[in-house]
Amino acid sequence: MTAVALRTASALSDARALLREVWGHEDFRGLQAPIVEAVLAGRDVLAVLPTGGGKSVCYQVPAILRPGLGLVVSPLIALMADQVEALRQQGVAAARLDSGVAPEARAEIWRAAKAGDLDLLYVSPEGLAQPHMIERLAGLSLSLIAIDEAHCVSQWGHDFRPDYRSLGRLAELFPGVPRIAVTATADARTREDIARSLRLEHAQVFVDTFARPNLQLSAVRKEASTRARTEAQVLELVARRRGLSGVVYCGARETCDRLTEALTAAGVNAIAYHAGMGAEDRDRRLSSFLAEDGAVMVATIAFGMGVDKADVRFVIHADPPGSIEAYWQEVGRAGRDGDPAEGITLYGASDIAWTLRRLDGRPMPDEVKAVQVRKARQLYAMLDGVTCRAQAVRRYFGETDADPCGVCDICGDPPELVDASVQAQKALAAVQRLGGRFGRGRVIDHLTGRTKEPQAWETALSTWGVGSDTSPRGWRDVIDQLLFQGLLVEAPNDGKPILQLGDPDGVRAVYRGEQAVRTRRAPEGLDPSTRSGNPRRRGRSAPAEALSPELRERFERLRAWRRDRAAEQKAPPYVIFQDRTLLEIASRRPTTLDQLARIPGVGQAKLQRYGPGVLEALSGD
Repeated sequence: MTAVALRTASALSDARALLREVWGHEDFRGLQAPIVEAVLAGRDVLAVLPTGGGKSVCYQVPAILRPGLGLVVSPLIALMADQVEALRQQGVAAARLDSGVAPEARAEIWRAAKAGDLDLLYVSPEGLAQPHMIERLAGLSLSLIAIDEAHCVSQWGHDFRPDYRSLGRLAELFPGVPRIAVTATADARTREDIARSLRLEHAQVFVDTFARPNLQLSAVRKEASTRARTEAQVLELVARRRGLSGVVYCGARETCDRLTEALTAAGVNAIAYHAGMGAEDRDRRLSSFLAEDGAVMVATIAFGMGVDKADVRFVIHADPPGSIEAYWQEVGRAGRDGDPAEGITLYGASDIAWTLRRLDGRPMPDEVKAVQVRKARQLYAMLDGVTCRAQAVRRYFGETDADPCGVCDICGDPPELVDASVQAQKALAAVQRLGGRFGRGRVIDHLTGRTKEPQAWETALSTWGVGSDTSPRGWRDVIDQLLFQGLLVEAPNDGKPILQLGDPDGVRAVYRGEQAVRTRRAPEGLDPSTRSGNPRRRGRSAPAEALSPELRERFERLRAWRRDRAAEQKAPPYVIFQDRTLLEIASRRPTTLDQLARIPGVGQAKLQRYGPGVLEALSGD
C-alpha cells in the first residue's frame, strides 16, 4: 500500500471512529465516506445529497478531525441553533454568531475560538459580510469552510440570496483552506452556477441519488379555483391524517393564518409560520413544532430549509412551489426517519398563472426570469404529467436511469392517456436535424414553420414545418413529456438551455414505433386566427344546472354514491372520482365494466374497486 493510500485509510479509520463515538453510527452512508475523505485531504468539494442524506456530517466530521476551527455558513438562525444544540448534546464544542447572541456571549465565543476551544462556528452569510467578522476570522486557523444550503448561492436556484454569491471571495481571503458546499437540490445548471459563484470550478463534485423510496407522492387538481374550496380540500386531507405530524405549505401569509384557524377549530394542533411574524415569534413556533407530537406546521416558504424533525409524516402543498427544486426540498421535510410518508400537492390552472405573474413582477435580469419561468412550467408539467412522480424528479436532476417508484399516484392508478407518439417522433427528429443547438422555443418555431427569416439550410430540412398542424402550446406539452421521460434533455449552455436527444435506446425505440409516448391530453391544434397559434380558451363546461333533467338526475345519483363511499373511508370525495368523470359516466351510461374502463379518469385500480358500485348506481335507469 502506498503512503498516500495508508494516510487515506488512516484518515477514514479516524473518521469512522469519531462517527461511532459522537454520532453512534457504525459507518458512513451513501457518498458520505468519499466526501469526508476528500475534505480531510484538503480538497474542495461540491456535494448534492438528498434531504435526510446526512449532509452536515460531511463537514462536521472533517472539521473536528482537521486542526483549527470549522467555519459553517448557514442561511437560517433556527437552523444554526438546531445544529449547534445537537452538536453540544453530542459533546462537540460548537457555537453560533447571529443577531440573537448577546454581546457578552459573543465575546466568550471569540475568546474560545482564539484559544482553540471550539470545533465549529456557525455564522450567517449576512453576518459574514460584515468587515469586523472577516477581520476576527483572519486571525484564526480554519480547518475548513462549509457552505450549507448552497443552492441559495445560485440565481438559477429556488432561493437566490445575493449575500450568498459574495461568498466566492472566501477563496481569496482564506487560501489553502478547503471549502465544501452542500445542498439537497441542484440540477446541472444550478451546480454549474454554484461552482462558478463560489470559485469551486476545480472542486470534486459528488451527486448522490435523489431516490426517496419511503415517500409516496401524489398531485391532485384543485376542484375549483375558489380559495374556500382549496382550503376545504386541505382540511379534508389533514383530517384523514389526524394525530400525525405534518407541514402544509401556502403561497401567502393570509392563507397560512386562515388555514391555521380552520385547522385549530377542527381540533388539529396547527401552528402558523411566515415572514410576517417577528424572529422571536417564529423561533418559538418552530420550537413548538419540533417538540410536540402530532403538530402541523402551516407555513410559507419562510419555513423549511434544514428543519430536522424526523417524524413528519406528510407534506401538503395547498399552493404549488415555483420549481421542482423547491418542491423536492419541501416534500423532503417528510419521512426523514425513513418510515413511510406522503407528499401531496394541490394544483390548478390559476396557480401557474399566479406564479408567472409573481415572477413577472420581481426585479431580476431577463435571462434569470426566463429560467425561473421555465422551471415553473416544468413543475406543472410534472404535476399534470403521466410519468412516475419520483422518476420525473430524479430525471430532472440528471438520473437518467431512474425507474418508476411503484408507490406514487401515477404508478398506483395510471391516468387515461392519449397517444402522442407521432408528435414525439417529429419533435425528436427536429432536435436531431437541428443538431441539438437550439432551445425549445426555436425548435417549436421550426416545427410549426414560424421561424423568423429562416435560412435556406433550415427550410431544406425534412422537419421544417412538419408540425404546423399543432399549436406552440401543444408542442410545449409534448416536449415537456419527452423531457420527463428522459428522451430529451436540456443542456445548461451558460443559462440559455438547448434541447438535445436523451436516452439513445429510448429515442431509437420511439423512432421505430417500439415505444409509445402518451400524454394526458391530445396536443392542441394550430389556430391561425391567433397571433401565437395557440387556440383561444373556450368557456368552461356547462354547470349541472344546465344539464337535462335526466342527465342531472343520473349525475346526482352518482355523486350520492360517491359521497357514501367517501364517508366510509373518511376520504374526500374527489379522490374517488372527480365531478367531470362522474358527468362523463352519467352521459355515456356504461352497462359493463369494459365500457366503464374506456371513460377518462377510470383507471384499472378504480375500475376493480368501484366499478360494480358505479354500475349498480346507474342500474336505476
